[in-house]
Order: sequence, then structure tokens, then C-alpha cells
Amino acid sequence: MMLQGKRALVTGASRGIGASIAKGLAAAGADVAITYEKSSEQATHVVNAIEAEGRRGIAIQADSADATAVQASVQKTVEALGGLDILVNNAGILRMGDVKDISIEDIDATLDVNVRAPILAAKSAIPHLAAGGRIISIGSYFADRVPASMLGVYSASKSALVAFTQGLARELGPQGITANLVQPGSINTEMNPVEGPFGATLKALTATGDYGTGEDIAQAVVFLASANASYITGATLTVDGGANA
Repeated sequence: MMLQGKRALVTGASRGIGASIAKGLAAAGADVAITYEKSSEQATHVVNAIEAEGRRGIAIQADSADATAVQASVQKTVEALGGLDILVNNAGILRMGDVKDISIEDIDATLDVNVRAPILAAKSAIPHLAAGGRIISIGSYFADRVPASMLGVYSASKSALVAFTQGLARELGPQGITANLVQPGSINTEMNPVEGPFGATLKALTATGDYGTGEDIAQAVVFLASANASYITGATLTVDGGANA
């Protein structure tokens, strides 16, 4: 129970990596709030799993493209759980297209969800975080490697989180609060299934020859959220099966 008594918010956690993170935090002892955009039934399943661990769970409907909703979700978490110790910026979208073809709408959506939302969530969370607080963002190994031209805008949005995390670490270090980034590789989720059209190509990029699981990312987040990682801040932990080796 590394996180006994801690209170966490995980954005975009009704499914996939976010759901695994929320469940992992609960298994480690934290009470967990999650946000979701549309999947209320799936969000309920995640909350049930959190409560099955004997922890408090709450689902908050919030579109991460909506600046007001992002900030309100932090306040709702504080009210429901009595405070906030851990923020996990997980919500993200993937819009692919060559720069000459991608629409302005897709560019705006990518930047709003993948860059602006983590900044706004952190801005709203910081006043509630005490010493020992944690901000953990979920990026992508495509921030360091762009294997296809259609990933340029997406990769740019994820690489922005590297600098943002480093800036947070400098800002919050004197308060005893850490900020770190986890960059998942190819993880078997509904959005990117191992049996999907890109499965064979992405598996071939890895050193292990296979996809990872949501639990692989969850364990990295639990570690960074724990006291065991108190001297780690401004860091990027890439969990990609050696794809970027």
C-alpha cells in the first residue's frame, strides 16, 4: 500500500492506459477520481474496480478539449476526496495526417487535449498540492521518434510535455512536489490493439518483439507517485519495450 491515504485524479481514465493507471493507484492505496468524455458506462466499471480495492472512487464527466471542464474537474476532485495529492495527466488524442493535409480543426484538437489540458489541470491542481505532491503526465515514445510523416503534429504535442514537465519540476521543487513524464510505447488498448492494422509494424520496432500492457504503464506511475521516487523530478521514463533503444 505505497499510496495509502493519497488522493489522485487521473484524466481520460474510462478505458485503456488511463483505466489501468486508476486501478493501479487504487490497488496501491489511493482514492481515485477519473474523468471521462463520453464513456459513462466504462467509467462506472473503473469506479467499481477502484471501490473493490476498498478505496473511494468518483467519475467526472469532462471533455479535455474544454478548458473550463478541465479546471472544474480538479475542483470537483478536491471536494469529493477532501484534497489532492497526485495528478495524472493521461487524457490524449491521436489525429494523424501530413502537415500539408491535416485540418486546422485536427491541429487545434490535438493541441487543446494533449498540451493545453495538462497545463490547465496542473495550474488548477498546484494550489491544492502539499509537500510530497505529484504531477505525472503521460506522453508518448513518438515524442522522441517519428517513424511516419503522418505523426508529426501528434509527436510535436507529446514532445511539448517534456519541456512542460521540466519547467514544472523547477517551479515546484522548492515545495517538495515532483513532476515527471511517462512515455508509453505500443500498449495493447482499444485505441491501438496488437491485432490492429499497425500491430505488426509497431511490434517490429521494439526490442522485445511485443506490445506492452496498461499495467506496465500503471506500475511506472505508481512508482513515480510513491515516496520511493521523491528524488526524481523533471524526468522522462520511457516504457516502450526498447523501441527507442
